[in-house]
Amino acid sequence: MLTLIASDETIIMIIMSSVKGKKELNKTYHVGAQLGSGGFGTVYGGTRKSDGLPVAVKLINKIKVTEWGLHNGHNIPMEIILLKKVSHVSGCIKMLDWYEVKNNSAHSYVIVMERPEHVQDLFDYITEKGAVNEETSKVFFRQIVETLYSVHRSGVVHRDIKDENILVDLKTGELKIIDFGSGTLLKDTVYVTFDGTRVYSPPEWIKHHRYHGKSATVWSLGILLFDLVCGDIPFEQDEQIMKAEVSFRGRLSHDVKDLIKKCLAIRPSDRPSFEDILNHSWLATPQLPVEKLSLHGNNNNSSCQHGNSVDTVSMSSQESV
Repeated sequence: MLTLIASDETIIMIIMSSVKGKKELNKTYHVGAQLGSGGFGTVYGGTRKSDGLPVAVKLINKIKVTEWGLHNGHNIPMEIILLKKVSHVSGCIKMLDWYEVKNNSAHSYVIVMERPEHVQDLFDYITEKGAVNEETSKVFFRQIVETLYSVHRSGVVHRDIKDENILVDLKTGELKIIDFGSGTLLKDTVYVTFDGTRVYSPPEWIKHHRYHGKSATVWSLGILLFDLVCGDIPFEQDEQIMKAEVSFRGRLSHDVKDLIKKCLAIRPSDRPSFEDILNHSWLATPQLPVEKLSLHGNNNNSSCQHGNSVDTVSMSSQESV
């Protein structure tokens, strides 16, 4: 059996099903303390016994799985399907293994993923350091857009892009997108369900409960870029999201404000594509190499903090889904 030791010292005993034997799991991994929990599961730290590689072990209760996909004729959580499809994308967290588990009447799934060292999620990074200077933000944002471009070309839409789901390597400046628990297969038609974070959701979802995967992702990128350069997200309430009136904080370049405004266009069809974003003048200007970034300092623009509004720009009032 696999023993998961939670932070409160309680012990959870999990009996492996026939999908993969318990002996194989116990032979391969040591699983330790709880790292965190959320709506889709609980994550534990661990190591691979053969080489000491740090791993994250995510335990998902079957009753919390909202979407399924077919694998070798069997239904498994969509998150596993998506992680397999993006396994070649360097900017995504890697799944190393997965298991179906049973404990008496309980039925769960275990996902074993890489656990990078010397990392911090972008939410904590911004909380500690404040708004990120534009040079560093360019390097971060380009990585995120390029990764999501590859994710979409792999037929996957993440649907919960936010600072908490992006890991920053504090030594290399490389970023990884995590937590595909809200994701699904990418399609050209509309989606009518959404399990992501509401303050990152687009106005068409708030108003109509409908959205397209690509344009909704671009909206969330606009929220994220604002968060990077201003130190906080632009909207907290549904009414603010639907109005899309952005209050820029601090001294920002015209180009970065222009890119944010384009991504946060109310009409989904007015938002740029990934190619448009990557070719935008703000990202087209020369960037510092990753090794030249100051990852441990804060923004030189000390006035660019939450609550310091400089100007307000209202997006187009027209909208359509």
